[in-house]
Amino acid sequence: MSIGGDGYDERGRTGGETGPSRRRGSAGDSAGGTGRLGTRTRLPGEDGDVYGVGRRSAGRPGRSLVTVVGVVVLLIAAIAFANRSGDGGGSDSGGTRADDGKDAAAQPTAPTGREPVTDKNAATGIPSGFAQSEQGAQSAAANYMVALGGDGMFDSASRSQIVDAVYAPDIAATRKASLDKVYGDAAFLKRIGLKSDGSTPSGLTFISRVIPVGTQTQEYDEGSAKVSVWYSSLFGLAGTDSKNPVSESWYTTTFDLKRAGDDWKVVDFKQKDGPTPVGRDQQASRAEEMSEAVEGFGGFTYAR
Repeated sequence: MSIGGDGYDERGRTGGETGPSRRRGSAGDSAGGTGRLGTRTRLPGEDGDVYGVGRRSAGRPGRSLVTVVGVVVLLIAAIAFANRSGDGGGSDSGGTRADDGKDAAAQPTAPTGREPVTDKNAATGIPSGFAQSEQGAQSAAANYMVALGGDGMFDSASRSQIVDAVYAPDIAATRKASLDKVYGDAAFLKRIGLKSDGSTPSGLTFISRVIPVGTQTQEYDEGSAKVSVWYSSLFGLAGTDSKNPVSESWYTTTFDLKRAGDDWKVVDFKQKDGPTPVGRDQQASRAEEMSEAVEGFGGFTYAR
C-alpha cells in the first residue's frame, strides 16, 4: 500500500511402458534348440531373475530418486548448521562464531542477539528509543513503516499522533499538513470505500496492514541513515458488500532518518513498487475469515 498517495486504490511420476522385457536366450537355445538344460550365469548388475525375466524396478528407488534424497538431506543439514552457527548462545567448546571475522558471510535474516526496544510512545504504542547504530536505524525504519502503513493514518487524531511519534520535530508540522490533504480528501476516501470522515461503513472491516520482509542500509553515519524496507501490504475492505476487497501488494520504501535526542526519526521517504513475487494459485478466503484474521492476529515490534 502506498503511504499517503493514490496508490491506495490500486490494486510423478514420468515415463511410459517400454515394452515387455526381452527374455535372454537359454543355454538350450544357444545349443540349437535341443532342449538341453544348461548352467545360467548371472553377472553383477543384471536385473533378470533366475528364469531370465526382467524384473520390474518399481520397488527399488532409481538413481534419480537417490540423488534427490541425497540433495534434500544435505540441504537440511546445511540449514541446521546455519541456524546453529547463527545462534545467539555462546559455547566454550572452542567453536567459532560465524560473525567473528570481518570477512564472514552476511546473514541478513538472522537475529543479531541484541535486545529489542522496550520503550513505546504513550499515545500511539509505536516502539521508540532505537539504538544509535546501523541495526537501530533498521529497526526504527521497519517499525515506522508499520505505523505509517496502518489504519491509524485514516483517523485525523491518530494520524497526528503517529506523525509526531515518527517524524523529526522540525518536519512533523509540515508533514501533517500534506498528509491531511491526502487522507482528508473525500473523493479519495470514497474511492477506497470509506466514509468522508475516514470511518468504515457498517458491516465491513477496514484492513490496512504492512508486513516488513527485510531491511537494508543504504547509507549510515552516527547522525543520519538511509534505510530501505521491503514489505508486503494488505489493503481493502472485508465484507460481503465490499467493492474493494482485501488484496496484497509489494513495495520498497527508503527512509531518510536522522538522530533526534535518543531516537531515530524520519526526515523523508521514497517509495517504489516491488520486488513482487509470483503469486501462488490459492483460493481467496471468505470475507468473514479475513475479518477474523485481522482482528485476531496482532502485529510485532521489529528489532534487527
